[in-house]
Amino acid sequence: MCDLLRINTDRGVMINDGQSRFSIKGKPIYHFVGTSTFSEYTVTHVGCVAKINPAAPLDKVCVLSCGISTGFGATVNVAKPKKGQSVAIFGLGAVGLAAAEGARVSGASRIIGVDLNPSRFNEAKKFGVTEFVNPKDYDKPVQQVIADMTNGGVDRSVECTGSVQAMISAFECVHDGWGVAVLVGVPNKDDAFKTHPMNLLNERTLKGTFFGNYKPRSDLPSVVEKYMNKELEVEKFITHTVPFSEINKAFDLMLAGESIRCIIRMDG
Repeated sequence: MCDLLRINTDRGVMINDGQSRFSIKGKPIYHFVGTSTFSEYTVTHVGCVAKINPAAPLDKVCVLSCGISTGFGATVNVAKPKKGQSVAIFGLGAVGLAAAEGARVSGASRIIGVDLNPSRFNEAKKFGVTEFVNPKDYDKPVQQVIADMTNGGVDRSVECTGSVQAMISAFECVHDGWGVAVLVGVPNKDDAFKTHPMNLLNERTLKGTFFGNYKPRSDLPSVVEKYMNKELEVEKFITHTVPFSEINKAFDLMLAGESIRCIIRMDG
């Protein structure tokens, strides 16, 4: 974990002089999490730059820079399900589907998708999800629903929503003795995670991860190579491509739950 370059959504300026490198009509435009990628050219800290295979298509591998690596890595690098084990994925957006993909390539026998939006269930089948649970369909906690489905709980769970209640459910739905829950979503700063201490004493394990435990500069090139070697599918994560002039349409698609990952074409 790099203290210097860890994501800081409040900073918005370069580290060395505390200034922005962009302006319009004399007013500063601030940097977004150290990258400012909604521009044709950018200035960024050298530690935020990864050199990748020049043959890789940028309009595809750009999606590896955040959500897909985060979800995929959370499963394969942190949860580490064994072949034949069961995995629950909380949240079926881009990060959650990448986590499901990680469970699929790891050989999980059951991948249970949990989401409040049933329209996402059909799409999730492409990523290996075998069963679906909508918490709104039950009058008991979703962790109990999953425990009942799996004879005591899943082997691994990955939470990808940022909802603290989903985090608690993800932890409490894993099996006593060996279950591992991995938290990926970023909660509200005022949220508090609460569970009974017996859930820990019963030998469940709770872990957190940032960017799927990948180190961006050194690990991203190898993730790109997985795509180039056809070991990792990227295209199925991309649901829309829009020109830069319609960038607000991309946000509308996301908010409406219709977009998994939207590519913004800078030449548009």
